[in-house]
Amino acid sequence: MTGQLRVAIVGLGATGLAIAEVLARRADCELVGAVDLRPELAGVSLSSVVDGAPTVAVVATTADLPEVDVAVVATSSWLEGIEATLTALLVRGTNVVSICEELRDPEYAHPEVVARLDTLARANGVSVLGTGCNPGMLMDTLPLVLSGLTTGVERISVRRTADMRRYGAILHKFGLGLTPEEFDVRRAAGQVMGHVGFDQSIAALARGLEWDLDAIVVEPVERDVLAAGDRVGEHLTVPAGTVAGVVHRARGLVGGTAVVELATRFGIFEETDELERGDSLTIVGREQTIRVDAPGGYESFLSTVAMAANAVSAVAAAEPGFRTILDLPVRTLASKGARTAR
Repeated sequence: MTGQLRVAIVGLGATGLAIAEVLARRADCELVGAVDLRPELAGVSLSSVVDGAPTVAVVATTADLPEVDVAVVATSSWLEGIEATLTALLVRGTNVVSICEELRDPEYAHPEVVARLDTLARANGVSVLGTGCNPGMLMDTLPLVLSGLTTGVERISVRRTADMRRYGAILHKFGLGLTPEEFDVRRAAGQVMGHVGFDQSIAALARGLEWDLDAIVVEPVERDVLAAGDRVGEHLTVPAGTVAGVVHRARGLVGGTAVVELATRFGIFEETDELERGDSLTIVGREQTIRVDAPGGYESFLSTVAMAANAVSAVAAAEPGFRTILDLPVRTLASKGARTAR
């Protein structure tokens, strides 16, 4: 596809708005619409909430959008919750980029949904892609790329510390701002589940490395940091005495041995917190051990925004059907900063 892409944003939460701001600066993209269910945004001009956006009205359903080449869906972490939205877009002949964690490599948990989306996308000559910081890059694609430096991988471990102060609605998954007692009750009820996407990242690693895993184990999310005083994020205040940080872990097993170990601390952190900061990736290979450290860590929110924005032209050019990042040429994942209009 050549020329300027007509793009719509579905979901104007914190992440959707940030993606819209990036795309509004792109010379190869034209923001032509936005969808959000909140009544207070109905009919509001996108330009009033996104710097540099055109004066197009926010609508409540995808059916009210104009003709669109690509829709960026920034709503739910769960695939089943957005299948109807994706279906409506694909039927319209719209390519889809989504930051839904379960869309990264969802054959592991939702093969029937993937089959339906793949059939619809092919029938309408478009593609659908799940991407983001994690899953999408840091715990799956990046390790797979670097694994090319060894003829055999024995074990992979990734550790991250993700400050969540820029995020909005997704924070409820982590139980931030709850008392320890509330956290434990809601975790037991399945209302606090931590990160969604560990199993997709591990499944993607196993598929890329041609491993047959015995099991993928996602541990219960754990309370990790309590706030001594109030902590203020951009969309959430964590009161003193409540949970300000959690740690979540997952493993991929072969013969009872962990060949993949993933762990992330999520929270609204302060310098006084006693925790190991930064991100690290270790690949134990046959000939050498490959280690990449990011002492300051990768900024989770901005990285997710960038991954989604950079993928817009890639999904428009991809072969029709359900796609994962590993289906795309490496160059299509690169930064599109050279296409910024101003």
